Amino acid sequence: VCFPFPIFPIYTLPFRGLGSVRFIGPLVSSVEETPYPISTVIKGEIPSWITGSFLRNGPGRFEFGESKFNHWFDGMALMHRFHIKDGQVTYSSCFLRSDSYVQNAEKNRIVVSEFGTLATPDPCKNIFAWFFSRFQIPKATDNAGVSFVKYKGDFYVSTETNFMRKIDSVSLETKEKVDWSEYIAINAATAHPHYDRDGATYNLGNSYGRNGFFYHILRVPPGDGKNDVADLSGAEILCSIPASDPRKPSYYHSFVMSENYIVFIEQPIKLDPLKFMLYRVAGKSFHKVMSWNPELETIFHVADRHTGQLIKTKYYSSAMFTLHQINAYEDNGYLIMDMCCGDDGTVIGDFTMENLQASGEELDKFFNSLCTNLPRRYVLPLDVKEDEPNDHNLINLPYTTATAVKTVTGVFLSHEDLYNDDLLQYGGLEFPQINYTYYNARPYRYFYACGFGHVFGDSLLKMDLEGKKLKVWRHAGLFPSEPVFVPAPDAKDEDDGVVMSVVITPRESSFLLVLDAKTFTELGRAEVPVDIPYGTHGLFNEMS
Repeated sequence: VCFPFPIFPIYTLPFRGLGSVRFIGPLVSSVEETPYPISTVIKGEIPSWITGSFLRNGPGRFEFGESKFNHWFDGMALMHRFHIKDGQVTYSSCFLRSDSYVQNAEKNRIVVSEFGTLATPDPCKNIFAWFFSRFQIPKATDNAGVSFVKYKGDFYVSTETNFMRKIDSVSLETKEKVDWSEYIAINAATAHPHYDRDGATYNLGNSYGRNGFFYHILRVPPGDGKNDVADLSGAEILCSIPASDPRKPSYYHSFVMSENYIVFIEQPIKLDPLKFMLYRVAGKSFHKVMSWNPELETIFHVADRHTGQLIKTKYYSSAMFTLHQINAYEDNGYLIMDMCCGDDGTVIGDFTMENLQASGEELDKFFNSLCTNLPRRYVLPLDVKEDEPNDHNLINLPYTTATAVKTVTGVFLSHEDLYNDDLLQYGGLEFPQINYTYYNARPYRYFYACGFGHVFGDSLLKMDLEGKKLKVWRHAGLFPSEPVFVPAPDAKDEDDGVVMSVVITPRESSFLLVLDAKTFTELGRAEVPVDIPYGTHGLFNEMS
């Protein structure tokens, strides 16, 4: 199903050293919140046309009293706001006052289970109550530390359970807790929705019961962003997809959306519900209840975005693993899907605090056990006729080497690599972003991402798909976060604008970095005089 964390699959490379930075503990250490905006020190120049707030999310507190979280993904959500106006930047941050945070703080110990940390029973319970508590299914966490999302124009923070929290995007105040199941019959939804140009939001959720396990494509209608209370009314299920194996549903983190289609990728990372219960009884955490099954196919379920009708053709590929899609669009009867992928999903849940706080050779060893994600293109022919011959490539596009071969059971897809060998020296890439406002679900040329030459991203990359050419921003000892593209107000070209990233360093002041998206050179930075931990996802909220 889905969990609140970014996972990194494996692509085997030669042994890689971590250079001068052999300890990254400060990137995953607890910090204090900064609830009131503070000034930053500007170096260079922040373009005066940028007016708005760069909002970020991620873990920021890793212990309560003597009890500590075992896994990076378990840290309490810390929301960040960089407000930009007239070339100046202020910074503020607030912990999400989730039920998980409040209950942990009240007890001064961890009392709510997270992905990699099982809450210990109340020491005041008697032995019988303690024993039987092992057989209770833990409630889903509302520690929404993955991303900021928008529904009906309102801002929420999200994880991958059935809970979100409405947020005041200016003060970062925590508002109402939202339970998806009160609006629509699902048990969870992703933290990576898509938005259409009319303001509607699409997402992927799931449900399970006596009829089996289902994946659901969801739609929430547009709104004006002026709701006093959280409002998901009008949410509907467009399409329901039964799991290929109802006993072991697949993990997913996001999905694909083009102008007219939505694609759910059912990958061979499987959740074992029986193991889930056994781990609970044994007092173990849940981050190892998933398994990689390379003998299974990856299945691409395609649905019409407007009618919810599933395409009957079965599209499948050899086993692969994906977290984040780059973009998808239609061209001459084909659906082109670009995404970050790996061929081995065995390393799941290894971002433990123990591993991340290792140093020297131990950190090297952990880094080399990890993966490198690489960008790929899959192409799906949308109109496959029954009389098409088998073992024949159905793709007839001049700009791709991806293939789609009709077989007895469906259409087998082989990908095109969207990179040249020079990408490998930067450790592959993840956290891809595009000019979403104007080019999402449309033909495009550029995307931006973090290069992973370290445990966390240590470079920013711009990929030009015409020739697969790279531009790189990289400085030793600096760890940039997911890049976000902001278009210039008078933009004529796809890459007219800036790329923003929050850059974390174990030794010096962290800062908001602003790059010229076209040249990929630094325009300016805003240095922050307080500690900031490494985060996950964010967005730019343009303001007048």
